[in-house]
Amino acid sequence: MQQITQLMTSHTELFILCFSLLGLLVGSFLNVVIYRLPVMLEREWQLAIEQRTQNVADQETDTEPFNLSFPGSHCSACMSKIKPWQNIPLVSFLLLKGKCANCKVAISFRYPCIELLTAVMSGVVAWHFMPSIWVVFAALIFTWCLISLSGIDYDTYLLPDNITLPLIWLGLIVNYFGGFTSVGSALWGAVFGYLSLWSVFWLFKIFTGKDGMGYGDFKLLAAIGAWLGWQLLPLIILLSSLVGAIIGIGLIIFRRQDKDKPIPFGPYLAAAGWLALIWGEQLNQTYWHITSLL
Repeated sequence: MQQITQLMTSHTELFILCFSLLGLLVGSFLNVVIYRLPVMLEREWQLAIEQRTQNVADQETDTEPFNLSFPGSHCSACMSKIKPWQNIPLVSFLLLKGKCANCKVAISFRYPCIELLTAVMSGVVAWHFMPSIWVVFAALIFTWCLISLSGIDYDTYLLPDNITLPLIWLGLIVNYFGGFTSVGSALWGAVFGYLSLWSVFWLFKIFTGKDGMGYGDFKLLAAIGAWLGWQLLPLIILLSSLVGAIIGIGLIIFRRQDKDKPIPFGPYLAAAGWLALIWGEQLNQTYWHITSLL
């Protein structure tokens, strides 16, 4: 194992390629998480409501189990099972020409896009943090969680506690061992990350009577702060707000989207957090240099 590690770290291209391929495989799994986790949570909530309404402690259900591993991969149109060789990330999509092998219904481009995005981002992480294997894996976990949360929030306006809360604790643990920042900076990053958006939420609600964002956004920024430290929080908030405002205005103008329709903020926070993970120091120096000139 040590020889393999030495071989990979001594050849930059091989190192990046291996982690890009790993990202391609993980991207296929992230597609499953993005689709199935919200459904799993909705079923749990519905079951809890039914149990409380009927005052039943243990209610048996006839529905089939639904989780990240069951049922197996299948076509949503014809329900035919997807064979292993039809489920190779990106490759199978290209060989099948983007259509189901059985019913020929088009497969959403979203699946290969997430696989390719995960592969590219994983390769960038490997390039940036090599040769430290454990730091690379830590950064990859952070990256994969951000991709999952972005997809789920885009679809459902939810940022599940199942991901955000463990991500906060994992960031603190990683930085306890000297991962990306000091443990003190990580701790206050989590605190200030949560309180900053929490404060904005309540100020907005007091003045408008409306909810400007969800509690999941507070937890996501707390997680990002726990990984990257409090010093990068102003930059992350600025980047996410700027990109969110530009895209939101663009949707209203060019796609005639209702201005009262909510826009998920999680993807913008996640994108800003990942950029800060890779180029945080450079961006932060530029940010403070610009603000000092104003």
